[in-house]
Amino acid sequence: MRQFWEQLTRSQKRALTAGIIFVIAAVIVQFAIFPWLDGRQRIKASLAANEKILRELKTLGREYGLLRRSSEEIRAAAAKLPPDFALFSYLEKKAQETGLKGHIKAIKPLKPTSAGAYEETAAEIKIENLTIRQLTDFLYYVESPEQMVRIRKMSLTKMKDNPKYLVADIQVFAYQKSTSEERSR
Repeated sequence: MRQFWEQLTRSQKRALTAGIIFVIAAVIVQFAIFPWLDGRQRIKASLAANEKILRELKTLGREYGLLRRSSEEIRAAAAKLPPDFALFSYLEKKAQETGLKGHIKAIKPLKPTSAGAYEETAAEIKIENLTIRQLTDFLYYVESPEQMVRIRKMSLTKMKDNPKYLVADIQVFAYQKSTSEERSR
């Protein structure tokens, strides 16, 4: 190797030295610097992705807390409900109190939805020949956080015979202890 080196001219030695330095630099860049830069980029991307996941988890945690609090409120209110509570009789009683019992065209049950130990019972009530005042009174008396009764949906139309009166279709729902769970006890 020494003999080969000594046979080269000064310009050839410089060229060979420059070539060797270039090859060594290329190897260092290829196998040391590029992997290090790629690793840094991957770490930055991973940190950004994990920060996004953390923000989403915080949001989900807050939502879970709200849902849990709401569930506890429903559970506490359900415990206060009388054991003989029925949505139909409740609606009839409120219609009687507001003077609308004679205006009720129909009360039909909607399919109950089970939610663990509780079920959501619902009914659609159709009331005819009512004024805005009677409607607001009825809605005020029907919705009750203590009884866990809520109005979900309502549609109003004017009566064809007398436009100053309304026809109301109101969906009312309530939570109560599941009847299937009570039967199993």
